[in-house]
Amino acid sequence: MDPIDMMVTDYNCEYLGLSRLCLMESAGKSLAEEVGKIAVYTFAKPVKVVIFTGSGGNGGDGFVAARYLLNRGYDVDIYMLKENIHSSEAKTNLEILKNMKPRLSRLNIFNLKTLEDIENCEVAKSQNSEFVIVDGILGTGIKGNLQTNVKKAIEVINESKGVKISVDVPSGMDPLTGEVDDVAVVPDYTISFHKIKTGVRNAEEEVVGGLVTADIGIPFEAEYFVNYGDFLRMNARDLDSHKGNNGRLLIVGGSKDYSGAPAIAGMAAIGAGADLVYVMAPESAAKAIKSTSPDLIVKSLEGDELSLEYSQQIIELSEDVDAVLIGPGAGISDNTLKLFNVLVSKIKKPIVLDADALKQVEMTLIKNRQDIILTPHIFEFKSFFKVNNDLKLDIDSYDFKKVDENITQFQQISRQIKGSVIVKGKYDLILSGTKFKINKSGNPGMTVGGTGDALSGIATALFAQGLNAFDSACLAVFINGLAGDMAFDEKGNGFSASDLVSFIGNVIKNGLC
Repeated sequence: MDPIDMMVTDYNCEYLGLSRLCLMESAGKSLAEEVGKIAVYTFAKPVKVVIFTGSGGNGGDGFVAARYLLNRGYDVDIYMLKENIHSSEAKTNLEILKNMKPRLSRLNIFNLKTLEDIENCEVAKSQNSEFVIVDGILGTGIKGNLQTNVKKAIEVINESKGVKISVDVPSGMDPLTGEVDDVAVVPDYTISFHKIKTGVRNAEEEVVGGLVTADIGIPFEAEYFVNYGDFLRMNARDLDSHKGNNGRLLIVGGSKDYSGAPAIAGMAAIGAGADLVYVMAPESAAKAIKSTSPDLIVKSLEGDELSLEYSQQIIELSEDVDAVLIGPGAGISDNTLKLFNVLVSKIKKPIVLDADALKQVEMTLIKNRQDIILTPHIFEFKSFFKVNNDLKLDIDSYDFKKVDENITQFQQISRQIKGSVIVKGKYDLILSGTKFKINKSGNPGMTVGGTGDALSGIATALFAQGLNAFDSACLAVFINGLAGDMAFDEKGNGFSASDLVSFIGNVIKNGLC
């Protein structure tokens, strides 16, 4: 499992009512059980367990495990390399251990503040092999050279004759790639929670040891429901970035009768963090779009509708942006049909297809592209994929079989293309190959016109900021729904798409906190 996916799942458990503190308790208990099994298998008796901890959640799992190991009759020493614990859940569990005073259990906690402390610890000096070392120093996102004290601790662990067990990932190893930039613990066993990290699974056995997966009670729904944890996928904005560094996008849409759709999509994209938003529209719509906001860069094309004669202009501008949205407000005609099919064939940047583009683009032209997002409601979905039965999106149910069969139906159809598909409904279904997610944000007031255009604008903005198609689609529907919920709270069912757009920035700000 990708480490970021695991972090997202952990956070999303909270929105099912399962706190991260509960997860840490479960992980620590599972860790203690596995350590106990390994100790008995290796030594046939309780032995001393030494737990190395850092500042993150892996150390917190170690603090929890210590309590369970003490109850099983083990002596436990904790070697803290960091006093400044980042994880609030780990802090809570460290406080529990500190509150155990007067000490009635065989627990010692040592702060290894200096290299000398590390060099003089029992693990460094002992020639005894009858103890277990638990590596809970580092977790995810390890890049480059390690801090000196961490590196020294890893060297001490590796030189020890005791049995070595890493929590989740050997400290020093990149959990995504399995690569080691500096030095890493070489354990006899690696104990993973819920699912094995991608890098650990792909690494050779001699660098990760035997692999153990412990179930800590994370429900499937935490993996498959979009929620606030998915904001972790958004890239942090560089403080030194300049205009255009955080996403440029192009919207191709509008017609004599429909100028609002591309304008709403453009303003939603700005609300979602895009730096520059270009709109190419027929002159009959361009003037109205310009009047909507001076923040949109509007390129006017002669005539009342988009047509093939402007394909080269559009393609050239697409080369200067990071993602392209095609379709909002474009209308349906032979001219737009020809143009859109040429554009999806020639434009090499990530593309979002919405509204009238879904009715006119040939599926065969985009079926092999992974950098495509489609945003249909059920009727557009059936039309695009040429479904002739009475297919409905019907997943609001406690009936597992019913939900499973319905999602499977949509998967079988959407897998005709390699891109991602958002099927809009009471609960939105996001599909990509064998992957799917469900979004539950939003409200009935979002049947108002324009909310779908806002969704496509958000998705294109996230695409332009570097997220992949599936993550962009999932996060876009969640953000759009939350913005709709905020608009509903303020205005009830009488809110407009413009009201929704005005809340997008706040939704993302809150999500990133």
